[in-house]
Amino acid sequence: MVDRLSPGPSSGLLLRDVCVDYGRSPVVQGVCLHATPGRVYGLLGLNGAGKSTLFSAVLGLVPFGGTITVDGHPVDLTQVGASINGPALYPHLSARGNLSVHALLTGTDPARIDEVLQRVELHAGRKRAGSFSTGMKARLSLAMALLTDPPLLILDEPQNGLDPQGIKDLRELIRSLAAAGKTVVMSSHQLGEVAHIVDDVGILAGGEIRYEGPLTGLAEPGENLEDAFFRLVRNTPSIEGEER
Repeated sequence: MVDRLSPGPSSGLLLRDVCVDYGRSPVVQGVCLHATPGRVYGLLGLNGAGKSTLFSAVLGLVPFGGTITVDGHPVDLTQVGASINGPALYPHLSARGNLSVHALLTGTDPARIDEVLQRVELHAGRKRAGSFSTGMKARLSLAMALLTDPPLLILDEPQNGLDPQGIKDLRELIRSLAAAGKTVVMSSHQLGEVAHIVDDVGILAGGEIRYEGPLTGLAEPGENLEDAFFRLVRNTPSIEGEER
C-alpha cells in the first residue's frame, strides 16, 4: 500500500520514478516519495533495503533514472546538508578545525561554527576528531550538515553511536529544525525510536516503497507499528552492495 503525501505539489524533496542499477542489478526501482517542509520524514527499512543508495542518488553520488527536485528545481547541493555513510572527518583536526575547513569550502560565515557546535552540544575543545567517540563523531557530522543552514537535511541513521541522552537531544534538535520550516529526511531501521521523531514515513523494502504517508496511518486496525512494519517488509531480499 502506498499512500502519497499531498501537501505542496513541488515543495520540499520530491522523487519521481527514481531507479538505480548496479551493473545489471536493479537496486532502487521506481521510487516516488515526497518530504515536505516543516515535517520530519523517516525513510525506514531493514539493513540492505536501499536507503543509503537512495540518499546517494539525491546527492548525485550515483547515476539514477527518474527525477529528483528540491522545491521544484533540480538538486542544488548548496541547499542540502547531509550526513550519510558515517562522518567524513579530518582526524588530525579538532571539531572547530573540521568545521572551519567546511566553512571555507562552502563559503559559509565562520561565525556559524560556534552556533552549530552549541546546537549539537559538542564540547570537545582542542581534542582531535580522530580520537572522538562514536557519539562525538556523530555530533560533529550533524554539525557539518547544519553549518550552511540548508533548507533540506538528509540524515542517514543519525542516532547511531549516541547514548540515551544523546538520542533525546537529537530528537529535540530534529523536531526544532522541522518547526523552523526545514525539510528533514532521516533513515533508520529502528522503528521504535523513529516513532518519537517523524511525522511521515516511507517504508523501503527490496528497493521499492511499500508505504508512504503519515506515521499515524501505517498500522491497520489491531496492529502496532512493529507489526505493520514487518508485514510490509516481509520476504523481501536485501540488496547486494547495500549495507543500510
